[in-house]
Amino acid sequence: MKAIWNGEVLAQSNDTVVVEGNHYFPPASLNRQFFSDSSTTTNCPWKGTASYYNIEVNGKVNKDAAWVYATPKSAASNITGHIAFWKGVDVQP
Repeated sequence: MKAIWNGEVLAQSNDTVVVEGNHYFPPASLNRQFFSDSSTTTNCPWKGTASYYNIEVNGKVNKDAAWVYATPKSAASNITGHIAFWKGVDVQP
């Protein structure tokens, strides 16, 4: 799987975990130069607290376009540290 935005590959892996239709990419699969921390968090009743990343590619910023459960609840332990995408990021085989 690949996550692509603004013409760049943000992450690529043959080992994503699919939860609720979202592909969660292992941390080592990210091209970290495109990511910066965001102060945004959200809470899921069964997964826990998600933290967000802003994505910047070729001078364009996609705010809060990726998220991670760094310390999820036990029901979601299989996505610990994995990153998922939305807001126009194309996730494809």
